[in-house]
Amino acid sequence: MSYVFQTCLLLSTLSGNQQCTDSEILNRYEFQEVHMGVQWSIVLYATDKPIANKASQNAFARIKELNKILSDYDPESELNQLCRLSGPGKPIKVSPHLLKLLKKSQALSEETKGAFDVTIGPVVRLWRRARRQKKLPDSQRFEAARSKVGFGLMKISLPNQTVELTQKDMRLDLGGIAKGYAADIALSVLKEQGITRAMVDASGDIVLGDPPPGTCGWKIGISSSDAPNAKIDRYLQIHNMAVATSGDALQHVVINGKRYSHIVDPHTGLGLTDQSRVTVIAPDGVTADSLASAISVLGPERGMQLLNQKPGTACLILRHEAGQLRAYESNCFSCYELEQN
Repeated sequence: MSYVFQTCLLLSTLSGNQQCTDSEILNRYEFQEVHMGVQWSIVLYATDKPIANKASQNAFARIKELNKILSDYDPESELNQLCRLSGPGKPIKVSPHLLKLLKKSQALSEETKGAFDVTIGPVVRLWRRARRQKKLPDSQRFEAARSKVGFGLMKISLPNQTVELTQKDMRLDLGGIAKGYAADIALSVLKEQGITRAMVDASGDIVLGDPPPGTCGWKIGISSSDAPNAKIDRYLQIHNMAVATSGDALQHVVINGKRYSHIVDPHTGLGLTDQSRVTVIAPDGVTADSLASAISVLGPERGMQLLNQKPGTACLILRHEAGQLRAYESNCFSCYELEQN
């Protein structure tokens, strides 16, 4: 997804050994590894360190496996092999994970009329180069890349488990959905091993299990400002849900006096210019991740309309308008906030 920032986990005020309601002593353990180009953190509660170590190792191993399937950076990933091998009249059989995620992506593309689109890879590659060079892409290369973008150009057959890219040299980019999906899978791995009180954080794409012992939920801090390193002044308390934030405070570029985000609008092929931050609460990571990406492109009005069609979701949008920072908040967002004394 787009880079996630200014969302942090504030651990339970309880520390050390924690007493559960069933009288089983649980201890807090935290593990970190780098996967998918970002820092991942797993916080879990277990009876002893060997159990915690094994559970976290298995969860990280699954994330690593998923990266080999979903990465657009790894030239040997299944995603990139699909892009190389498929073409007009060449459907390619794919793994269940990739098939599931592409189908979910396509459904969101249809809902948003292309505001979310994983076929955006060709223009994303040009835009990454433009950000490094601090100049707009060459017009001819840009238009050639745009001609290869469009979710309707990707044909998925669930019965045959195949994907066909109907134009030559198409490139898929799962950056707006893959980390949330992988975090969901990692949490499910922990649960399979009896670890239910856990948090998986993919640098801001946060998926939460049962609450820490002695608490009503995981305490997540967010800021009312979108400035880098802004003070945390609002707190969510949630469990068995997910939260993701999409924004460009740490990833943007100024070209010819205009500020562009790293988040690319599939319709224009250019980085967004509205300077916004979107925080989404949802039942699972893949939904939170992809909705945060989609709403960033859709903007407040259409974004909230989309969100209202999704049960169990809530959203906070911070957006610069006429020199002012304006907040848009869904009706349910405050329900998840922790009251401050």
